[in-house]
Amino acid sequence: MIFTNITAIKYFIITGFPALPPEYYGAVSVLLFLIFLAIVLGNAFTTAVIMYERTLHKPTYLIFFHLALTDITFGIVTLPKIIARYWWNDMISSFGACFTQMYFVHSLGAIHSLILLIMALDRFVAIWFPFQYPIVITNKAVSIACTLCWVLTFIRMLGIVLHALTLPYCNLNVIAQCYCDHISITQLGCGTNLAYVTAVALGNAMVSLLVPLTCIILSYFSIIIAILKISQNESRYKVLSTCAPQIFIACLYYVPRCFVYLAHNLGFSLRNDARIVITMIYSLIPAVVNPIIYCFKTKDIKEALMRRFKNRKVSIAKNSIK
Repeated sequence: MIFTNITAIKYFIITGFPALPPEYYGAVSVLLFLIFLAIVLGNAFTTAVIMYERTLHKPTYLIFFHLALTDITFGIVTLPKIIARYWWNDMISSFGACFTQMYFVHSLGAIHSLILLIMALDRFVAIWFPFQYPIVITNKAVSIACTLCWVLTFIRMLGIVLHALTLPYCNLNVIAQCYCDHISITQLGCGTNLAYVTAVALGNAMVSLLVPLTCIILSYFSIIIAILKISQNESRYKVLSTCAPQIFIACLYYVPRCFVYLAHNLGFSLRNDARIVITMIYSLIPAVVNPIIYCFKTKDIKEALMRRFKNRKVSIAKNSIK
């Protein structure tokens, strides 16, 4: 096909959920705003607890800290624009803003995946090599590993975005999605280089998803084997309760993604609305649920919060007596 009407697109139109009736715009904007508040406030609370509670300055909680940072940043990058789309009917996103959003969306997704891998490796070493754990998994080692995840991923994703910028963009500028991502933008591109740009991005996405996922599955599979070998029920329950929240977090992140990729590659066609809803679920729900898991399912954080609460009550009681 020869494209004769190639224009310099200056903005994109974000449609959000294409089939959503206008009478539901207000309700959807309120729901998305509440999700935004839950993500930002919940994960900010988690980071604050880990930062200011010295007893939580341990490798596992440093990993939680970085995971919460990715969730906060992802919510800030993606949700305000789609909220504005349904709140004020602001559908316009400039060319540069859309590519910037795409860069952060894919960078943060890849960083999140790598941090989940570090989390799985942390538990693997703790359970299989408990005596070597304090030597191998230190605060410094975890901080360096997590920092490298951020820095190297931002550098790698910059190449993917610049590669997409080499495409000429035709007169189509409507993005049927809640935010700008690589597929939504590049399918509006044209020219002979389109297939190559798409293939490179797909290969990068598969590496970002499947390599960490494979290592995570192997790590948790070996952890389950180790749990089954434990003879004492109390010890088995303790190990399982430590790993269960992290396994749940990994499942929340990967299962919906794998479903979308498998459905696409196996020839199952998803309606556009269904694909967008599933994308929003696997993008946002883990970020909402993670702080609940950290604060209510992690023993050390619960104890730290309870200790702070009791000390606060004692302090208030003393002041009232005076």
